[in-house]
Amino acid sequence: MAESPAGNAPELSVSELAAALKRTVEDRFGFVRVRGEISNYRGPHSSGHAYFSLKDQNARLDAVIWKGVFSRLRTKPEEGLEVIATGKLTTFPGKSSYQIVVEAIEPAGVGALLAQLEERRKRLAAEGLFDAARKQLIPYLPTTIGVVTSPTGAVIRDILHRIRDRFPCDVIVWPVRVQGETAAGEVAAAIRGFNALPEDGPIRRPDVLIVARGGGSLEDLWAFNEEIVVRAAAESMIPLVSAIGHETDTTLIDHAADLRAPTPTGAAEKVVPVRVDLLAQQTELARRLAHAQTRLLDTRRNELRALARVLPTSDDILGGRRQSLDACASSLRKDMRDLLARRKAGLDALARVLADHSPRAELNQKRGEFNRAADRLELARPAILSKRADALREKSRRLDRAMENRMIRGREQIARRREALATWHGRLAPAFARLIAQRRERLATLEKLRASLGYENVLARGFALVRDENRTPLRSADAISPGQKLILQLSNGERHATADGEAPKKPAKPARPPSGQGSLF
Repeated sequence: MAESPAGNAPELSVSELAAALKRTVEDRFGFVRVRGEISNYRGPHSSGHAYFSLKDQNARLDAVIWKGVFSRLRTKPEEGLEVIATGKLTTFPGKSSYQIVVEAIEPAGVGALLAQLEERRKRLAAEGLFDAARKQLIPYLPTTIGVVTSPTGAVIRDILHRIRDRFPCDVIVWPVRVQGETAAGEVAAAIRGFNALPEDGPIRRPDVLIVARGGGSLEDLWAFNEEIVVRAAAESMIPLVSAIGHETDTTLIDHAADLRAPTPTGAAEKVVPVRVDLLAQQTELARRLAHAQTRLLDTRRNELRALARVLPTSDDILGGRRQSLDACASSLRKDMRDLLARRKAGLDALARVLADHSPRAELNQKRGEFNRAADRLELARPAILSKRADALREKSRRLDRAMENRMIRGREQIARRREALATWHGRLAPAFARLIAQRRERLATLEKLRASLGYENVLARGFALVRDENRTPLRSADAISPGQKLILQLSNGERHATADGEAPKKPAKPARPPSGQGSLF
């Protein structure tokens, strides 16, 4: 009998063999660094773990990142990104495959970082985070400036020194790390923290923010290319100035910021003007205003003197009216005499007609006619009364029957109306309750809609409503004239302002030519 090919080899179960292979691979390789391109990455699993593959032109290696490690990674996996993964090589008995449990990921060289940066820039730009329409204007004269930077570097000293030299104002520093794994989260938290400050709180909310860092390599500035920082800068309701690195350094926060400064010192110069220049400009404007007021007063004084010379006297104005009044008075007396004569002649004619028709004669005639009619009525009264009495009794009987029938029908109708009223009352109470509930819900919905569409919410995000002196809203800069008085309505009140530039001179009114019979009033 032939011997078995296995000979005296011990018999192993599948699980035992898989465990032995797992121990062999882990003991032989342990921690390794593998360079490859990320493939089949679909984001974290619902459990929080991430599964993908590392490949090159000849082979592929399965990889897994556990949930706790994934949240601490500085560089997140992205499809097609070439990386160097550090981790422990092991096997997965369930699929009879080997894999690497990744502990750290870093891009494979500067080229990979630039490719990742360009892909992220295009994706965020497609979302509209870099659109010029989203950018806000930097306030001309801020009272409080917020600075997000390292509190120990030379950057903050340069910013404070330049602000103190140009226009001293309050500066609030939010200390953050500007390099390292936690830098991006701290910078984003600082931007959102400044925006969360209440306007009337113990710590004044800044009018403008500066996010600053000194120069460095691409890896040193990488925290300002992270998506969390870019989104925080784009969402900021406070105007934000980015001042990262030197003038040649460009990061993604520069595209999302409202203004980019070439250096941190340049950022300080952009957010505050020069106080000495402002004072000189104010002095010059005050001098020009005083000179213009003097010229205007001289012009008005000369115009008043010229008008006084051509103004007519009271005799010139009232002479013609006096003469017309005298002529009207003479004509009125003659017309009154003629009118009295005509009315007297008419009265005499009426007196003659009245004498021809004496009221006493007409009264005697009417008295005779009345007496004859009374005699005829006295003879016919008994027959008329009898006939009227019979008719009255017949109508009384018919009325009694009609009233009785009407009472019966009225009682039946009242009973039916009471039943209908009870039915309607039972249906009306719940219907009225439902109607009240529906109207209350609709009123609440309309109130929410009014609150969401009202401009008060827009004002609460840092915007202002500009009106003229008549409180008419101004929707365009072309509608504002230099020197015009403005009313700025903010979320917590109103402030008055004046548009910059010199107010236009009002043209002098032309003198009105004198009229021969003009009115003094």
